[in-house]
Amino acid sequence: QVQLHESGGGLVQAGDSLTLSCLVSGRTISTIAMGWFRQASGKEREFVAGLSWSSTTSEYADSVKGRFTMSRDNTKNMVYLQMNSLKPEDTAVYFCATGRWALVGTGASADFDYWGQGTQVTVSS
Repeated sequence: QVQLHESGGGLVQAGDSLTLSCLVSGRTISTIAMGWFRQASGKEREFVAGLSWSSTTSEYADSVKGRFTMSRDNTKNMVYLQMNSLKPEDTAVYFCATGRWALVGTGASADFDYWGQGTQVTVSS
């Protein structure tokens, strides 16, 4: 059974930094892309970042480019999302997801198959 567990969310102030972690169990992530998504209250889930199996290629939503950095440690079956210069509009539940393929692609939800329960990030102004 594949399970993903996100952690590291919390309440921060605008301009602060936060690092999210995601531990995957039941499946090795060393050959697949991984992604981060978020869903704000009342809005649809959106792609945030994706990283290929070898970390050689990455994709970021325009809204987070230059502020967020995704990384992974295949030996630990974990991925991370470093979030800097946080803004109130970054407030959302953040989810990690396992990719169906080795590369990220367009970041469409259909390219990812397993999802975590999410961790709440709240950024106050």
